[in-house]
Amino acid sequence: MTRSSFRRDDAELSVFDSGIGLPVVFQHGLGGDNGQVVENFPDGPAYRRLTVECRAQGQSQPGSIRPFSIAMFAADILAVCDARGIDRFVMGGISMGAAIALHIAHRNPDRVAGLVLARPAWLFDATPENMRPYALVAEHLRRAPPEQAKTAFAASPLAQQLAVDAPDNLASLLKFFDRPDPAVTADLLGGIALDGPGVTEAEARELDLPTLVIGHEVDTVHPLAFAKRLAETIPAARLAEIAPKATDKPRHVSEFRSELESFLRTIEPLREKTA
Repeated sequence: MTRSSFRRDDAELSVFDSGIGLPVVFQHGLGGDNGQVVENFPDGPAYRRLTVECRAQGQSQPGSIRPFSIAMFAADILAVCDARGIDRFVMGGISMGAAIALHIAHRNPDRVAGLVLARPAWLFDATPENMRPYALVAEHLRRAPPEQAKTAFAASPLAQQLAVDAPDNLASLLKFFDRPDPAVTADLLGGIALDGPGVTEAEARELDLPTLVIGHEVDTVHPLAFAKRLAETIPAARLAEIAPKATDKPRHVSEFRSELESFLRTIEPLREKTA
């Protein structure tokens, strides 16, 4: 796996590319980076895994264009694929990455050989209620210095409820207060929490490609109900329900990798078309 930079307008993007195998573009979640993908992606040389760390995340610069959006991140990824001559690929991602993947699959059906929607946080509408915690973090970061903002958010009724229902979600949210640029973080969380994949339910029903949807319980931000509905809506989709990350992370990672690898093996006959 090699890391390189890709310039797009005034943002320097961090790109990871293993270079050989069936092209699989796989994206991280909101606030994540290549490390999140590494943890969940199957090992081995069979797949050319490409991950673009989205603006203001990982080692990628934020640039000056606002608001941050799913469409912006999708356009960045396609620009990287074009520059590297990757015309056809499997498209997938986790949480925000799943929304990006759905966006790309709908708008570029001739380029996507398979689709992976892992732990989806969106269905078809923008500003879903389950993304409200991210918007609230952004609001607190805009009101006060990070430490004060973190204390205020942790004391909020929403955070207190997450501590009971989805402690893993709460732990991830609290980490945003420790990021080095609070203003950029607020822009990132606020912009994406108000956005969506830009795909209607009717459009999702028209997707004609093999699809894997991964979901699990004990996760308020990524409701299992969302994964089930997407799997029911996309005609060729299969739902894989795995162990919750919050209760058994090693099993969660193992099952995630296993389900993803099994799915990618079904795309193997497309290797020549995607080369």
